[in-house]
Amino acid sequence: MKWAGGKRQLLPELVSRIDRLGGFGTYFEPFFGGGALFFELWGLGRIKSGAVLSDINRRLIDTYRAVAGDVEAVISLLRGHKDKHGKDYYYAVRAVEPRRLDRKAARVIYLNRTCFNGLYRENSKGRFNVPMGRYRNPTICDQDVLRAASKALADVELLAVPFDEALARPKAGDLVYLDPPYVPLSASSSFTAYSKGGFTMDDQVRLAETFRDLDGRGVHVMLSNSRTDAVMEMYQGFNIDMVKASRAVSCKADHRKDVTELIVTNF
Repeated sequence: MKWAGGKRQLLPELVSRIDRLGGFGTYFEPFFGGGALFFELWGLGRIKSGAVLSDINRRLIDTYRAVAGDVEAVISLLRGHKDKHGKDYYYAVRAVEPRRLDRKAARVIYLNRTCFNGLYRENSKGRFNVPMGRYRNPTICDQDVLRAASKALADVELLAVPFDEALARPKAGDLVYLDPPYVPLSASSSFTAYSKGGFTMDDQVRLAETFRDLDGRGVHVMLSNSRTDAVMEMYQGFNIDMVKASRAVSCKADHRKDVTELIVTNF
């Protein structure tokens, strides 16, 4: 899955911090998105005591459930989408939501791979509303990646729940990675509509409180967010490191620039 704000470019920074632990219990990631860190840790053999992956976006979690449970059915359907792809077909697929799990997953992946910049956005009615992107030859069905993802997801728990519900479970020694929708750097850069209702500053405050609660329970916690005064203040007292990342949802290369982000840990 392509995901705005995905962490692939920050994987060395994130993994190096986890290496400090030497080991950990169950892995929790309650803002799963594209799951770059989980898949990297799984590939490195670091997930040894199970994982609980969750997100409030049910369509996203259903997609991962389908890939875990019947990846060949999803691949077959994606081949069909690939053969029919075009402007009229894209908007026809976007307008209709299937009921079968494998068809739901194939639709989400198809739209994700062909929409504008892989952006996931829902309107106030909870409908995906991103226009088609301008790609010459989009990768709609990457069979090898899908089969590898299916293996990684085979033994994990996938939940479509709010972050605070998922984070009631971690215990001492477990590892939690938090990658919420970022605090906007400006009004024009504000985008938190990964699900109906978005992610507000009140939610950011609740997340910071949850971070402190997890720390008090002996859980290892790591968080990514934007470098703003508000975030710095919310996580005062923890380890806060500044890292560079290239960000922007734009079709123009000169609108993509390096920004400073924060990685916060309690270890």
